[in-house]
Amino acid sequence: MKVTIIGTGYVGLTTALVLSYLNHDVSAVDKDINKLNLLQEGNCPIHEPYLQEFLDEVGYNIRFTLDIADVVPDSDLVLIAVGTPPKKSGEADTSHVETAAKEVAEVCHPDKHYTLVIKSTVPIGTNRRVAEVINDVFSQRQVKGDVSVASNPEFLQEGLALHGALYPDRIVVGANTENALNDLRRLYQPILEQTFDSPTLLPRPESYHLPPMMTTDPNSAEMIKYAANTFLALKISFINEIAGLCEEVRADVTEVARGIGLDSRIGHRFLRAGLGWGGSCYPKDTAALLGVATENDYEMPITEAARKVNFKQRKHIVDKLREVLKTLEGKTIGILGLSFKPNTDDVREAPSLDIIRQLVDEGAVVRAHDPVAIPNAKNAFSDHSIHFIPDVYQLPMNTDAIVLVTEWDLYHKLDLRRLAKLMKTPILIDGRNVYSPQDVINAGIHYIGIGR
Repeated sequence: MKVTIIGTGYVGLTTALVLSYLNHDVSAVDKDINKLNLLQEGNCPIHEPYLQEFLDEVGYNIRFTLDIADVVPDSDLVLIAVGTPPKKSGEADTSHVETAAKEVAEVCHPDKHYTLVIKSTVPIGTNRRVAEVINDVFSQRQVKGDVSVASNPEFLQEGLALHGALYPDRIVVGANTENALNDLRRLYQPILEQTFDSPTLLPRPESYHLPPMMTTDPNSAEMIKYAANTFLALKISFINEIAGLCEEVRADVTEVARGIGLDSRIGHRFLRAGLGWGGSCYPKDTAALLGVATENDYEMPITEAARKVNFKQRKHIVDKLREVLKTLEGKTIGILGLSFKPNTDDVREAPSLDIIRQLVDEGAVVRAHDPVAIPNAKNAFSDHSIHFIPDVYQLPMNTDAIVLVTEWDLYHKLDLRRLAKLMKTPILIDGRNVYSPQDVINAGIHYIGIGR
């Protein structure tokens, strides 16, 4: 099928590469000329495992362009994967989605059928609004046009994006026409039936079962995306709240999580206590869901509480530092990890940012390390004097304490005894409960975990 994807961020670029790998004829549109230049030169602008390797393999088959009019007219499907940043109210801003839809409608052949697919995370009712935008353009053009609008939310995880695209749990489609449903079935048929040869770098999991394609109405499809992300955010906030009580009653939250996770109704995933969630999805999507609720005069106290618990974790870690050091004024604190999660350079809403700002505000000197996210973190801290350290074993030099913020594999394998010798005061705050407390203590370091 001939497919145009508008937007080459995490979702758009991953989708473009996977669909090209599945032998679809793919074009990708973006208005960021710098990003397009990188892609046209064969360089991936995003740090994501195996994305560069996929770009090397199939990128030459993808047409990267600035101009929608170059590629949309001959397409069968057009996928919109542009950003929906939060407004001040917390609601998602859909202006980029509507602009893309308008530009598509302006160049469509009036006598050709198209399916326009919204992959961006959008508020409930956006599908209907996009259809109105398209019809308005057709009225201005004085043509009838034939565009079916479908909602097809993505459920990718940064750091595991390609794996999630090739081997999804499910594909959700919200549409009101058979044409749209049939087009999306054809688009995803190789994934639904797993008939493609799995990449060497990403082999098909042995226990993987064929994914269902769930079809529903557009409003429900849009709600599924928000409800899924909000539920996962709730689960993380729940275990962090339990961790706080574990500290008061001298229980170990890692044991509690293991015990409740063995219940098949609960499961073990997303039950790791720590510094909470960040990134481009959970903070934005929970805020957007609350925005929709407010717009409809509906209260969601559980979602509000999950957000409150999450952001409290970042303050809690600074409280732990203050408690053990007595004061933060003039102290040197090492930060291990800047990205919001491992295997990405994304620092959007990362816990590290809030923690560092609090430390700087209280007069601490901050030394920070991350395997890949230092450039993005530097942009986030243009007003602060943060010492970014490229070598992880240079980080502990003269530090009064170290905080592990992001659980990169590199940090799992650190020589703790070497760290202890380099630190001014050997104190480790394990913000992700990565280490065995006894191993840290045996290395000569004072250990402080979350809920342990």
